[in-house]
Amino acid sequence: MTVYLRSLETAVPPTALIQSEARDVFAAQPGLTRLGSRLVSTCFDSAAIDTRYTAVQELTTNSRADDPQFFDPDTGLLRSPSTKVRNDIFATEATKLFIEAARRAVDSSPGTALLDITHLITVSCTGFFNPGPDYKIVRALGLNPAVQRYHLGFMGCYAAFPALRAAKSFCEADPDAVVLVVCAELCSLHVRTSNDPDTIMGSALFADGAAAAIVTAREDPDAPALLQLDHFETVLTPVGEESMAWNIGDEGFEMVLGNYVPHIIDDHIIGALEPLLQREPALRDLPYRDIRHWAIHPGGRSILDKVQSRLELTDQQLLPARETLRNFGNMSSATVLFVLKHILDLPSEPGDERICSMAFGPGLTVETAMFTKLPAAPRAAHPAEQAEGAQDVNTGANAGGSTSGQPEPSLA
Repeated sequence: MTVYLRSLETAVPPTALIQSEARDVFAAQPGLTRLGSRLVSTCFDSAAIDTRYTAVQELTTNSRADDPQFFDPDTGLLRSPSTKVRNDIFATEATKLFIEAARRAVDSSPGTALLDITHLITVSCTGFFNPGPDYKIVRALGLNPAVQRYHLGFMGCYAAFPALRAAKSFCEADPDAVVLVVCAELCSLHVRTSNDPDTIMGSALFADGAAAAIVTAREDPDAPALLQLDHFETVLTPVGEESMAWNIGDEGFEMVLGNYVPHIIDDHIIGALEPLLQREPALRDLPYRDIRHWAIHPGGRSILDKVQSRLELTDQQLLPARETLRNFGNMSSATVLFVLKHILDLPSEPGDERICSMAFGPGLTVETAMFTKLPAAPRAAHPAEQAEGAQDVNTGANAGGSTSGQPEPSLA
């Protein structure tokens, strides 16, 4: 049975963080050592990021609070709120992104009514609350209260793949199933000043965003699908368990992102791809660059560099990942769906348009997927185009989306 992705939409919060300005704020913090200050400049400047988005409205130059929790614009000092304070903001602000992305995915799937949705899968690793985002989406959109709900929590940057794989399995088990998948992450809630290299790297890379998709096996000649979901595979590298992790601390969640991670990926990416490519004889001995599109999770610039070099991919094949990183930063689980949307928004080309996709996360876990871009896919606005005015990405404040107007200036 063939399972399709019928829509894919993205959303970001309204507050823009300019990378160079954020660097200057982090580099000016009084607790930094001389080495820490150098690391801040190096990590921010080498991240290949221009702009990110944050749900923390306090991180703006024109924001004033009686008791600032994250940033005091008068003194230029970053604060260290407790995990509870950060998580309370997650419950409010992540709900807005979950609902907005979900609404956009349903609205952009012709022929899909709200009551058609049989399953809902939500994904996040940057906060917790209950009743959770799955419940909030059902209530806000008016889905059938009996919809089957699942939440994938705290898996990390690769979690969109288990969500899509589960959606595919639901549809194969029930040909009438319609699955709504929504990933939303507020990584910026957990940034803080530190001399620790992993914390500095996280502050330079991570951002907020959401993506949602409709998955179904239903055929609808009047509403052509975007993608065919072909195969999924999971591989654990033999080393790296200590090099990438996501822990809960007293002052937010703590990222472990060792500088050896790109080398681990470099050493093991060929083996990680093998189970996926073995699924089809035509792909087994095909040069990697002969697969038309590559949707790689941009965990960081150095990871993309290693992937491109090891697989001998062209600059054009890495462009969707590098542009997503440049315009949005690393939004954890939602990021690879931004990359996939970039590819879907490209004009269709003659011939077979296969997409090989990869994401990396704690473990070290490598999730891979093979998709087929369908020629009838409609041309939609690319999220990079929408980011020039975040209100174009997040419409409908009553649904929890951002208000209209240009993105607010960053803290930074």
